[in-house]
Amino acid sequence: MDEVELGADEARRLQLRAQGFLGARPKGGVTAMLKRLGAVQLDTISVLARSHELVPYARLGAVGRKAIEAAYWGNGSYGAFEYWAHAASVLPMTDWPLFTFRRRAYRNRGWRWHRVPEGVCDEIRARLRSDGPLTTKELGGAKASSEWWDWSDHKIGIEWLLDVGEVVCVERVGWRRVYDLAERAVPGGLLGQEPDDDACLTALVARAGKALGVATRGDLADYYRVRQDQVDRVIGATGLVPAAVEGWAQKAWADPDALATPARGRHVTTLLSPFDSLVWDRARASRVFGFDHRLEAYVPKAKRVHGYFAMPLLSGGRLLGRVDPARDGRTLIARQVSFEPWAVRTAARAEASATALGTALERAAAWVGCDAIRVERIVPDGVDRALVDAALKNAAS
Repeated sequence: MDEVELGADEARRLQLRAQGFLGARPKGGVTAMLKRLGAVQLDTISVLARSHELVPYARLGAVGRKAIEAAYWGNGSYGAFEYWAHAASVLPMTDWPLFTFRRRAYRNRGWRWHRVPEGVCDEIRARLRSDGPLTTKELGGAKASSEWWDWSDHKIGIEWLLDVGEVVCVERVGWRRVYDLAERAVPGGLLGQEPDDDACLTALVARAGKALGVATRGDLADYYRVRQDQVDRVIGATGLVPAAVEGWAQKAWADPDALATPARGRHVTTLLSPFDSLVWDRARASRVFGFDHRLEAYVPKAKRVHGYFAMPLLSGGRLLGRVDPARDGRTLIARQVSFEPWAVRTAARAEASATALGTALERAAAWVGCDAIRVERIVPDGVDRALVDAALKNAAS
């Protein structure tokens, strides 16, 4: 297969379109978005909203939170499930067979972080069969603490059954996982499918390539957290096209469907979750966007540069900076706005960046039910605050 040559901007636009940020707004709502992305990462942190809510908001606009949850969990119809992908993620139920390789690996190993106490799994199976779906607390054994090494026996047991596919997390209630038996939650036509490892990996690497548009070997491996040697083993069967991208040191692979049509159209202006699949890979975000992305929630406060939950600001297909948000009643607070130096280097760029910020903040405020916005600090020093104030006023009018 001949190698295609792509410019850096072309590769960036291909990735933006593949991720739902360029061109016509994706049709089919949250369900179609989940299928398109393949995985939506979950995280416990909630500032404006939880990450799995911010992901569809960024692409689809002010979709209601109840609609988001219903699309993921299907109000009992189990259109999605939670499992280990890039991290703990919401995945389309139709992809259940593709994670057979991971469930099989856990079974072959016999344990993950803890050895499962004898008899506990039998108790859990019996309870779920008679009373399920249930949370760990309802099963009689919540975490002894928040740390994985200090789990209760029942937590160890239920997580092991999740790892090997005997139970499924089919919903989150109050951020607690709700578990059900796989035999009840997964449609029979999917439950009975157990592809071999290479078939699973081929499908997942191909999905990663489609979700990214164009990607290196490392990018493809990171999307579902498979090994790079596993990518090498199956890449020839994925249908992805070899590509050389301007400025990329490594060989890339492109989705042939993405190459068929130039990536053009409307750019989205929005705030992104730090766990959004556009930026969750720090090396890729730096290579594609020149954006050094790091979550600082787990960094001591005194050492934070951009803030606790700094959300990248996307506009015009570029990552212009970050906003560290908070809420005070019905006021959305930008505790710190950190513009990239290039985004405010000239008066014209500074005005455009301020306009993008105003639009993104107004849209986010409306979505979370705030009717006022306060910007506390702007970095770098010297950015004209009047530009930001004017942008907020214009966005609100």
